[in-house]
Amino acid sequence: MSRNRSPAWPRLILAGLLLLALAAPLAACGKRGQPLPPEGSGSTYPRSYPTR
Repeated sequence: MSRNRSPAWPRLILAGLLLLALAAPLAACGKRGQPLPPEGSGSTYPRSYPTR
């Protein structure tokens, strides 16, 4: 007797969409700019360091 198996492509599409949904928030992470000291207070370091 042969078993009827459903095609694998719906599972692959579902797995791909799930992977995309989980990876999308990570794509938004990143450096937004140089950190700035709070307003009204200067740098607390004795000298300024070069930026990259």
